[in-house]
Amino acid sequence: MIKVIHPGFFTTIQDMGRFGYRDKGVPVCGCMDNYSAAMANSLLENAEMDAVMEITMTGPKLEFHTASFFSITGAEMSPALNGVPINSYEVHKANEGDVLSFGKLINGFRSYLAVKGGFLTETKLMSRSYYMPITDQNCIEERMEIPIAGYSDYSPKISHIIPEASHKEHELNVFKGPEYNILTDDQLKLLFGNKFTIAKENNRMAYQLEELIGEQSHKMLTSATLPGTVQLTPAGKLIILMRDGQTTGGYPRILQLGTKSIAMLSQKKFGDEVSFHLLPH
Repeated sequence: MIKVIHPGFFTTIQDMGRFGYRDKGVPVCGCMDNYSAAMANSLLENAEMDAVMEITMTGPKLEFHTASFFSITGAEMSPALNGVPINSYEVHKANEGDVLSFGKLINGFRSYLAVKGGFLTETKLMSRSYYMPITDQNCIEERMEIPIAGYSDYSPKISHIIPEASHKEHELNVFKGPEYNILTDDQLKLLFGNKFTIAKENNRMAYQLEELIGEQSHKMLTSATLPGTVQLTPAGKLIILMRDGQTTGGYPRILQLGTKSIAMLSQKKFGDEVSFHLLPH
């Protein structure tokens, strides 16, 4: 078991997602940066769907009440074990009573903590991913006790890996969305010729971008959306749906991000810049 001394800004339990329920209005959920999460699990030879802790902007303070092994990937948040700095993208052992904490955010926006065997929180609709009201919790809270399996001995096949510098990249690869053809030549020039700034309105549901690309008055029925769908509002604002985004929407779906670009975007914060690169179908 791990006890939460301090929860951090917004820390959740996530796995690779909740599938098969979108027809009932249930989002996919799951790790925003599933590449970093998968690397954390792979270091510990965990199963692909083992749950990890997704840490946003500022990290929690956690006390191990069970010996275990853990790894941290994604954003660099200056982790320390019992006050001693440790490296991300490495396997570490925690003994009973050890305290894991996080400090200054160096790069990125979301970090991933995996423990050997995964976090053993309640499964709802075949996933441990937090999403109220499907799950009882929206994020971890102070004094929570999170179940894990105890491991006193483990010899990793790979003790550390060198991460990709995806937090430094700003170009998002995209495909044409269903309503792409409503865009005017001027809108296309703005869309693919400029950088866009991440707005304050960014979370697990959606990222909004500051710059506008021009008004549109396209009328459409509410239609299916996916994580990574880029919607265009009547005022010309771009909204990019993320893992907890709604399953339908009434705005034109002009672009679609792939999985890698969703992961890259999830490591951006307010004020960061991104651009779009159109891929052929």
